[in-house]
Order: sequence, then C-alpha cells, then structure tokens
Amino acid sequence: MSTLSTHVLDAALGVPATALVVALIGPDAEELAVLATDADGRVRFDLDLAPGGYGLYFDTGPWFASSGRDTFFPGVSLGFAVGGDEHYHVALLLSPYSYTTYKGS
Repeated sequence: MSTLSTHVLDAALGVPATALVVALIGPDAEELAVLATDADGRVRFDLDLAPGGYGLYFDTGPWFASSGRDTFFPGVSLGFAVGGDEHYHVALLLSPYSYTTYKGS
C-alpha cells in the first residue's frame, strides 16, 4: 500500500497556504478524507492507498475569499495515479490566477 501527502504554497505571497481545505477522492469517486493544511501548508493523509486513480480537490475559492482576495480558480482538481508501494507527495504552487503542480518526494 502507498501513502500520500500534499504541500500548498501561496506563490503570490511566498508563504505556506494555511487552513486550505483539501479533499482526497478515491478511485470510485468517493470522498476518502477532508483535511485542512497546517501552518506549513501541509496535509498528510493517514490512509493506505491501493493502486488506482485518485484525486485531490483544493477548495481555493473560500480560502482566497477569507483573505479578501479574488481568484479565477474557485477550486483546483488534480488527478494522479498510485502504482506501487511508495509515498506519494503532490505539491501545489498557488496564486489567484494560476497554479502549477508536481510530484514531489
């Protein structure tokens, strides 16, 4: 089985994205967990993931609104594949009008 974490950085301000709600979506489109990022912008999902397709949904609209900022992306959905027994880390660099992501370590 595999494990998963994510890290979100507010690229516009150069700080971690604290208290951003993130949902983990399973292979059958079921919601497996919903957590908020910690003070360092991180979430670790304490689940063992079987091989398959998964998703992360970052609820960015309310997060930006909470600081009085507009955004073009009220939510960011990322799909990824879990293949083997390893730790998967999905990083998100976020700004109000763009984002980028990568498989971290």
